[in-house]
This record gives sequence, structure tokens and C-alpha cells, in this order.
Amino acid sequence: MRYRKEHKQATRRRIIETAGRRFKEDGIDGSGITALMKDAGLTNGAFYTHFRSKDDLVATTIADQLQAQNATIVAHAQPGRAGLEQIVRWYLSPWHRDSRDVGCPSAALLDEIGRCTHSTKQAYTDGVLVVADGIAARLAPDDPLSVRPMALSSYAMMAGTLQLSRALADPQLADQVLDQGIHNALALLGIEHEGDTRMAQRPGEAAS
Repeated sequence: MRYRKEHKQATRRRIIETAGRRFKEDGIDGSGITALMKDAGLTNGAFYTHFRSKDDLVATTIADQLQAQNATIVAHAQPGRAGLEQIVRWYLSPWHRDSRDVGCPSAALLDEIGRCTHSTKQAYTDGVLVVADGIAARLAPDDPLSVRPMALSSYAMMAGTLQLSRALADPQLADQVLDQGIHNALALLGIEHEGDTRMAQRPGEAAS
């Protein structure tokens, strides 16, 4: 019985991770259950053992993606403004821009999430507030709720900048957009910009 429970949990985990990658590559609407399950090495019939519907999977995957973003990026950043700079420079790094499948779910899916069901929007809201509150706690440790709107605004600015950089055909211009985005985000957060020293590390490899 223990093996069967662990096997079921592992299979569910595989479906969620596969969906996270495929949603960010092909979009939510462009990712059917058949293709998702084939990617996961499973049959269509196995899907309904783990999820009630595609909407259920979407909400679960969005929540998981934001939890992972918080755990691997925000939670590993240093306290205070040094941590804010780490977050900004990682988020607007060329590596992040070029790694859509493992990158930010907001930059990849925000327009589609806005058209999703209430349960998915709620899952997104809950998840993005955890990320934003991690930013707010470094911005105003004594009263993070007072700067939550600013934290969300800076997050939105970074997501939009990443989207634009990904869409540009000119690589040099795309890099310049990232540089300017770093400057803008740091200025909004009250941090002086000190040139092109972007963090290019992968998640979990934050600069010391």
C-alpha cells in the first residue's frame, strides 16, 4: 500500500512538472491532455486518476510553478536591498529570458491566466502574493504589507520586460531592453543602478 501511494504521488508530480514545461512553451490553450500525457509517458486514461479536469491541472500547475519560483529564487535571496537586487538581476538575466520552459510562469502565461477560470486565477493570486511578499519583506521589513502594491508593480514590470525581450528579433536590442529593465526596476525599489553586472546564475545559484 505504501508503494502504491508513493507511486501515485510520483506520477502526479510527473504530470504537474510536464504540464509546467509544456504550458510555458506552447501555452495553456495550445497544450491538450493527450500531448501532455504523452510527454509524461502516460496514457490519457491515467489523467483522470489524478485530476478532475484540465482546469484542475492548470490551477494546480500554476500554484506549483509560483511555489517553485519563490523557493528557488526569492527565498534564496539575501535579506534587505542586496536581496532585492539579486532577485531583479536574476529575473532580467539573459539566461532567464532564454529559458522559457523553466522560467517565470507570469512572463509566459499571464495573458492566458487572465482568461482562465476563477479557481486558476485564485491559485495564481495566492502564489504571486507569496512571491511579492518576499520582495516586500526585503523592501520594508517592519511593515511589508504597506509596500505590497509596489512589490507587485515591480514584479509586473519585470514580467513585461522579459516578455518584450523574448519577442524582439534583434538580440542586441533584446539585451538592451533587459539592461534598461534592471535600471527601471531597481529605481522603483529605491536601489541605485551600478552598471551591467546582471546575475546570470540558474535558480539556486544566487550570487553571494
